[in-house]
Parts: sequence; C-alpha cells; structure tokens
Amino acid sequence: MAKLTTEELLDQFKELTLLELSEFVKAFEETFEVTAAAPVAVAAAGAPAAAAEAAEEQDEFDVILEGAGDKKIQVIKVVREVVSGLGLKEAKDLVEGAPKPILEKVAKEAAEAAKEKLEAAGAKITVK
Repeated sequence: MAKLTTEELLDQFKELTLLELSEFVKAFEETFEVTAAAPVAVAAAGAPAAAAEAAEEQDEFDVILEGAGDKKIQVIKVVREVVSGLGLKEAKDLVEGAPKPILEKVAKEAAEAAKEKLEAAGAKITVK
C-alpha cells in the first residue's frame, strides 16, 4: 500500500460522515493510546499578568444552552452534531438539564457556528 500524503488523508476524511469520523477517532485513540482532547493549560504563579492580557482580548468562549424552546428534539439532534462523541441519552440529559455549558473554551468562530446552529433549531444560547 502506498503511503498517503497529508492532503490525500484530509480528502479521505472529508468524505466520511460525522459518525464515521467519530468512530475513526475512537479507534485511533485506542490503537495508539492517545487522546484527541485538547490539553488543559496549568496556571503558573505569574497568572495575574496573563489574566489581564486575556481580559483585553478574549480568545476562548463558552457556549451555554439556556433552554431548548419548543423544538426539544431538533435541539437534541443539533447538540449531538455540535458536541462530538455524545450519545442520544447524554444529549437529551444535557438539553433537559439546561442551563448547561455545551462547549467550553472554544475559538470564537466555533462558538458562533455552534450558536447559529443551535438557535436555528430553536434553542436559547449564551456565548461567554
């Protein structure tokens, strides 16, 4: 088998559904004993200066589900789409337990995209 380039691999991944891609990520994590989760940064003793800089320009946002509205089933479907690896029961519990954070410490673009999708489904969303 010929070695695939990064570009060829990305083209192959683009053809997968989200469910297939989620299954691939799980298998990859198990095979290579790694995790695809973002690492958590540990605060250092000089955190006040960093906090002042972060207050000036926020680059991490939380998407919080305030309520599902009257289209709860649609909101559950979109929550499963936005939050990878979430099962039906977990998504339902999350939606019914509102207000709850859906995504934490994500980029502004990802937060806005999730907000648009969830609001289109009928949910009430807050981005902090």
